[in-house]
Amino acid sequence: MGGSQKVFSCVKSYSKMGQLLPKSDFQTLAESRDLDELMTRIKNTNYADSVSKISKPFTSEKIESALRSHLADIHYSISKSGGGSKVLEAFYLKFIITNLKLILKGRVLGKSQEEIVPRLNLHAEELIKQRDIVLKALVAEDLEEIVSSLSSTIFGEDIAKAVTLYNDKKNIQIFDTYFDKILIYQISAALRISGDKDLARPVGMNIGFYNLLSILRGKFWGLEEQQIQDLLVSSTSGAPKDLLDRMVAAESVKDAFNELSSTKYKELIPQSENDIDAISEFERAFEMAIYKGAKNTFTKMFSAATSVGITILTSFEVRNMASIAFAVEQKISPQITMSKIIIDDK
Repeated sequence: MGGSQKVFSCVKSYSKMGQLLPKSDFQTLAESRDLDELMTRIKNTNYADSVSKISKPFTSEKIESALRSHLADIHYSISKSGGGSKVLEAFYLKFIITNLKLILKGRVLGKSQEEIVPRLNLHAEELIKQRDIVLKALVAEDLEEIVSSLSSTIFGEDIAKAVTLYNDKKNIQIFDTYFDKILIYQISAALRISGDKDLARPVGMNIGFYNLLSILRGKFWGLEEQQIQDLLVSSTSGAPKDLLDRMVAAESVKDAFNELSSTKYKELIPQSENDIDAISEFERAFEMAIYKGAKNTFTKMFSAATSVGITILTSFEVRNMASIAFAVEQKISPQITMSKIIIDDK
């Protein structure tokens, strides 16, 4: 990234940082009695334009879709102002991956093309002229044809592995993990090419999070060591390889967590004895750490890391709002909703 581009990109990132919603706004949104009231309240925030075209009757799905379009616009403009940063381009892949996840998981659950289409949002793909990948997967007759349609893309090899492992274990989360692997691999490769030390910390946290979580999930699913190793993405800036190897070799989820006790991740070790709850607690604690790490990128002026930081922070913000829309629709209490979102305590 050239000097003037870096300055322009940083100014843009700081401007977006100043527009992030405070916790009090999320609290107000979560306390909405229904989706009509939620929409009125969203229109009092800087998300007013992004939800203005949603038609009645309101649903959490429509709100989430509109927010995803808005997020795509933000990430596209940050990526462009970053002068073609490969790391930002890799982060942008998440939009395509979200749609491909929906298609594959929808097919596995026996949903028709007509049932899957309303959940897709191709705005991000339209911005980079990449709709074909998603549409090919959408019109495929079955899982095998989806794998075949993606075989010549960066998704091909890992999706084929995901289908094979799913057929063996019948756990739909396997698709989430393999798609996340593709994203993290691309981010890790882009980081290596960039050689930018400022990016190593915020990006490395995402890589470390993915690898540690994949080992814990693999243990929980009863995968063999080699199958878990295949989920991992090698990296110079995430969790050290010897730690990952020890966790892979551990006898149980609990033993894998114990390997973290003398590392920088010890604060994230969950208290829960139940494996599912422990993994969930760990996931939330690590996401909070990533969120705080992204905020810390703004402590150094004119660093390329701020572009990555704001990309992460806006992703969490939109995810929080989508979670609130779902919670309001399902009549989930504001206290529970607020305990689940990723936000500072301030």
